[in-house]
Amino acid sequence: MKRTWKELTFYEKMIKEPSREKLLPDPLPPQYQPTYTLVLEFTDVLVHPDWSYQTGWRFKKRPGVDQFLQTVAASDFEVIIFTSENAFMIWPVIDKLDPENKMIAYRLFRDSTHFIDGVHVKNLDGLNRDLSKVIVIDWNKQATKFHPENALILQKWKGADDDTALLDLANLLQTIAMSSISDVRDVLRYYSQFDDPIAAFRDNQRKLMEQMEERDKQPPEPTLTRNWLRSFTRR
Repeated sequence: MKRTWKELTFYEKMIKEPSREKLLPDPLPPQYQPTYTLVLEFTDVLVHPDWSYQTGWRFKKRPGVDQFLQTVAASDFEVIIFTSENAFMIWPVIDKLDPENKMIAYRLFRDSTHFIDGVHVKNLDGLNRDLSKVIVIDWNKQATKFHPENALILQKWKGADDDTALLDLANLLQTIAMSSISDVRDVLRYYSQFDDPIAAFRDNQRKLMEQMEERDKQPPEPTLTRNWLRSFTRR
């Protein structure tokens, strides 16, 4: 009975806890390591799964996904896929998105999550990275509940062809990198108050452009130091 109990406890732990504590290797030397770490859910953020008797599982690419990955990978971001899906299903799809393995640095799957109350939760403590520089993109708030301050929760993509969220998201991430934000959680905390943070960013950018155009029509003013928030909001 003791042996049986020990084995049951072992398998329960294997299911509920990550397969290892340290999910990523140590960062590269500073001259090679990107400043920021971008953690992406795969399903319904980058692709949408669809199943039929004729084809089995197929994955539809989100509009702009190729441009998005190219942009963030070239914008001082270490790109990591961290999904609640099984590796055997998703690995070949990632290979098709990044065949030369130049944009996505690491891949983490279901075995790297905690299974709590029916949800696969991503523990960022295991990433071995400075959390002030980590951004998680997901549609499931429960999957990031250990570190909600690091999460940007998008609306779940269900396959719409007219979607432009990834292009706007790339713009937001580029702005963070170009602004040399010391703690990304400040920006994410602001956008977490919106149901659709990408729409909020798009609206703020539009109003910022309008303000800049209006300012250009006015006589020049002395240059003042501006808070980083002006780059992201209408303040």
